[in-house]
Amino acid sequence: MTDGLSRRAFLTYGAGAVAGSMMSQQVRPWPMVGAQHAAPLPRTSDFDLAEATITQLQDAMRSGARTSHSICAAYLARIAELDPRLRAVLETNPDALAVADRLDAERKAGHVRGPLHGIPVLVKDNIATVDRMMTTAGSLALAGVTPPRDAPLVARLRTAGAVILGKTNLSEWANIRSNQSSSGWSARGGQCANPYALDRNPCGSSSGTGAAISANFAAVGIGTETDGSIVCPSGACSLVGVKPTVGLIDGAGIIPIAHSQDTAGPMARTVADAAALLGVLAGRDYSASLDPAGLRGARIGVARKKFFGYSPEADALVEAAIAVLKSQGAVIVDPADIPHAGEYDDSELIVLLYELKADLAAYLATWAPGARVKTLADVIAFNEANKAQEMPYFGQELFLQAQQKGPLTDQVYRDALAKDQRLSRTEGLDVVFAQSNLDAFVAPTGSPPWPTDLVNGDHFLGASSTPGAVAGYPSIAVPVGYTFGLPVGMSFLGRANSESTLLKLAYAFEQAAKPRRAPRFLPTAQL
Repeated sequence: MTDGLSRRAFLTYGAGAVAGSMMSQQVRPWPMVGAQHAAPLPRTSDFDLAEATITQLQDAMRSGARTSHSICAAYLARIAELDPRLRAVLETNPDALAVADRLDAERKAGHVRGPLHGIPVLVKDNIATVDRMMTTAGSLALAGVTPPRDAPLVARLRTAGAVILGKTNLSEWANIRSNQSSSGWSARGGQCANPYALDRNPCGSSSGTGAAISANFAAVGIGTETDGSIVCPSGACSLVGVKPTVGLIDGAGIIPIAHSQDTAGPMARTVADAAALLGVLAGRDYSASLDPAGLRGARIGVARKKFFGYSPEADALVEAAIAVLKSQGAVIVDPADIPHAGEYDDSELIVLLYELKADLAAYLATWAPGARVKTLADVIAFNEANKAQEMPYFGQELFLQAQQKGPLTDQVYRDALAKDQRLSRTEGLDVVFAQSNLDAFVAPTGSPPWPTDLVNGDHFLGASSTPGAVAGYPSIAVPVGYTFGLPVGMSFLGRANSESTLLKLAYAFEQAAKPRRAPRFLPTAQL
């Protein structure tokens, strides 16, 4: 990283990862961005499960109008038809329909496990699943590797009766490889597109989950975030994305960037669906928090400094959303700036690079014991040996920087981590939450999606994810509207373990504003 802009671009999109025979196979070709998207795609309105919610799907299965098998088959057919353009799904589960059949039999016998029984879920390809799918973080270095067991969050999904429908594309290695990356590109999957305008970027690193759920490829999906990688693709794809408090969801079995900030979280088309999915992942009931009058009396701060001003279009839509919050009875504290925002970007990167080197080696030893790569150094060597497939557009300078770091006992690392926690928590968010008695902050999630550019990388303007990401505090992105046909999101940021409060606020806003419109797969923005 050579300047503040490149650091900010990385931090916003970072998430959060057998060669031999695989390298001799044809890699699935990815489309070039632009003209090939001109042909019209089927309309979402022609799909009979378009925008279907978990409750609606459960009602259909309860009445006998649908089975889990028919629901999964419909989504699989949609993926087969549309994903060659979108590049959002790396592979579908060959056993999905058999799993659905077993769950249908359970339902027929009178046993329904809960709100996710028979519901298809797409999972980001850096989350370990034990089935006939791979877990690779989009990299050919882990192609052919099957983990020894499910990640705990996947085990929770299966126990709850969810059908793991497939694995989604992502920014390779959760976007920790290069400053010049294009979000949504991986060697396994190519470049993921945005379903609102196919030449626009879906943001990363949970790009495939964002694009797929927005495009109605499944009911709900799982993303991961280190700094921005759930909320940014949610904003760019007009979804509800929940970045939970770090530690709320068991992070074992997730190909890591950094244990200090990594977390998985729900991505859905509605707040209620996100709450239902989060409840399964965390073992709590969040649906009880949903209240259409939940904004009444809530104190919400507007984090203007650092988080507004880079996109007039995003600012205008968020200002209109703030007016909705006020109309629904919220007390708006404006401005309510976050102390020290922007002062820990450099130390955040130090922490992430140190932890990447240590955490990736630990993951590979435990979750990928049959892999050819055992360390970050092995992955670097693999990429160099397979440049044509792995590095056709951008390099691995962040990997090289991480490889130069020492152990987690280094004082440099310990000082950087202490600085992050002090400035983001005790001298940052905690101060203004207490002084202004706030329930949450709001700010634009990010800019409207930029044109995908494989030559120059992401066209980053700004985002609001870093204070919550570094502090480990929860945030929720919600759609607020569209400009030139492109989505814009607003993020609610809360105290540690305040997911119930944030879901209540987000749900009340959603019910008042009804902001989401389904994508139309346009070739470009409506200029």
